[in-house]
Amino acid sequence: MRRGLGRPVGANVRQARRRRLAAGVTLRVGAALGLLAAAPIEAQTPWSDRLALAERHRVAAISERRVTHARFWDAVAPSLDGGRLAVAEVGRSMQGRALRTVTFGAGPVTVFLWSQMHGDEATATMALADVFAFLASPEPSPLRDRIAQGLTVTVLPMLNPDGAEIFQRENAGGIDINRDVRRLASPEARTLKAVRDRLRPDFGFNLHDQNARTRVGNGEPAAIALLPPPADQARSYGPVRSRARQVAAWLAADFGNAVAGRIAKYDDTFNPRAFGDQMQAWGTSTVLIESGALPDDPEKQRLRTRHAAARLRVLEAIATRSFERADPARYESLPFNRGGAYDLLVVGGSLVVPGVGPLRADLAINFDDSVARTGGRIREVGDLETAVALDTLDLGGKFLHPMPDAVLRTGGTTWVPIGSPARFVIRETAEPAGREVGRLP
Repeated sequence: MRRGLGRPVGANVRQARRRRLAAGVTLRVGAALGLLAAAPIEAQTPWSDRLALAERHRVAAISERRVTHARFWDAVAPSLDGGRLAVAEVGRSMQGRALRTVTFGAGPVTVFLWSQMHGDEATATMALADVFAFLASPEPSPLRDRIAQGLTVTVLPMLNPDGAEIFQRENAGGIDINRDVRRLASPEARTLKAVRDRLRPDFGFNLHDQNARTRVGNGEPAAIALLPPPADQARSYGPVRSRARQVAAWLAADFGNAVAGRIAKYDDTFNPRAFGDQMQAWGTSTVLIESGALPDDPEKQRLRTRHAAARLRVLEAIATRSFERADPARYESLPFNRGGAYDLLVVGGSLVVPGVGPLRADLAINFDDSVARTGGRIREVGDLETAVALDTLDLGGKFLHPMPDAVLRTGGTTWVPIGSPARFVIRETAEPAGREVGRLP
């Protein structure tokens, strides 16, 4: 999810309204949580047990990121037929695909999760399918019982089914739904707002994927980024955002069991066009969860399982109020996301340009699909000693010979255009007949 800056209109009026909303919801949330205060906070389900639960309830019919609307709802249908989960159609997409909510539990605290408002960000949607399977299972589970007794959980999965159909960020009309909170021009944004207004949820989870090239401060690729979005330009912390920060701190600690060293903070610049920021302003303690990538996980199946396990425990933590013990410093101490990395850096070799000869040059390569690492393209050539990349290949003095589609030939001359396919034969020598030792990709 990309964030941008915006200039609010009528800021003083809206800030006054936010204060009134926040005050009202503070009392309501406090009252709801107070109903749970007399109940003992039981030991949380260990991470290893939750990971095993998520693995056991993985919906096998979903095995790749490009999941269409029809395929998703067919895959989760067995979970929805058992009577534990209530399904309701709440709207239609621009192309007429049904937008549905799934609800579990009847507890006093309300939690609202929505996923895939960007059509090419499917990790959370896959994880939610597994969460549904666990919640619908007939097997006894104290974890499930705690969630059901403490919470009413409503999920709106795959908010942008038209975008998911062709795996693009925007909806069928080219609108970024997460930049449509003020105008509500798209039917998907209107549906999300209407569900939120009906539920007036105490807690919200805004579920996204981020660029797989994003890194944490230590240089590792970021698997998870967290943010309790700001509700105003000052990025202040009232009671609503403070609760969200405690949930984010709790998640930072929990995800540390699964993706240690790969957790970051998301940019907290206020964006008045974004739903997460406005959800916070409307009084719902909201946490943004961004899924990055893990090595050797081209379809994000390992990350999906870790998401499902964390989702179950954070619901348990809210139901038992154990998130209140989280130290906000655990969130604040996370490094911010960092961009600017290439996918692959090829160093220590020479590029053989037909008709010219070998050039001592490094290559920076980005993949069209940075997660699956397919469709590599040349992004920079030359002295890249200070460049940053997620992976580095050292040729050790060998030579890169471009394949025909990696170069442009016109009028007897040859170019190596930036943006051309990164397809090379790696040879021991600069001669075309030199021994081949490998290929890119």
